[in-house]
Amino acid sequence: MDLSAPEIRVLGCLLEKQRTTPDAYPLSLNALRLACNQATNRDPVTEYDEAVIRDALHRLSRRRWARLASGAGSRAPKYRHLLDEALGLPEDELAVLCVLMLRGPQTPGELKQRTERLHPLADLSAVLDALERLIGRELAERLPRRPGQKEERYTHLLGDDEAEPRAAAPAAAPAAMPAPARADAGFEGAAAPGAPSPAPAVPAAPAVPAPAAAPPAAAPPAAAPTPDPRVARLEDEVAALRADLDALRASLDALRADLGA
Repeated sequence: MDLSAPEIRVLGCLLEKQRTTPDAYPLSLNALRLACNQATNRDPVTEYDEAVIRDALHRLSRRRWARLASGAGSRAPKYRHLLDEALGLPEDELAVLCVLMLRGPQTPGELKQRTERLHPLADLSAVLDALERLIGRELAERLPRRPGQKEERYTHLLGDDEAEPRAAAPAAAPAAMPAPARADAGFEGAAAPGAPSPAPAVPAAPAVPAPAAAPPAAAPPAAAPTPDPRVARLEDEVAALRADLDALRASLDALRADLGA
């Protein structure tokens, strides 16, 4: 798959709004712009304009993954996705793939919580089963664990724009520069004819370095606070309500346009 970032965001929003606000689906161009750029349930948050979204819709239409769905009496053009028809995925896989498209790499626990409004999954085993089937279809992959991370994360494979950044190889240490040769190196020991030989130099006593002061003891790292799952659940519920409100506002705007208000 080689979808661009706008294509992935547009496709994910169409799929999300079909499940969460069916009365406002299909989406007008303005409603789709609001859905793509909303500040909740999106990672990263974008600022796509209508030209970018229109271009993404055109590309998805050429792939037969989206199409125009305006009715005969509709003034504003509306759009719908064809992802379920194009890929033939069951509801649980569509829900997991949708959340991965909209919010990037996530753990199974995060996916379990964030797919509730799209298609409730019974437990973590159901999430892992859906992920394994997506991996078998080459639509998702398991990411390596980060240092200090307990749970594995998963990402979609619809495009390379959201690939995990890889750590840069450490730079090689610069080679030590040789000490410059002295300009009078070739003349050491040379004396003028008839001149007395110089007295041999007495080597100076080596300087005794002062003992280095012991470095101060490092303070023990502060323990990271344990996140409260109830707070995270409330934050997601508030974000979901805000997303629904944005969709309802967009639907009201489209209805007003249809009625000529």
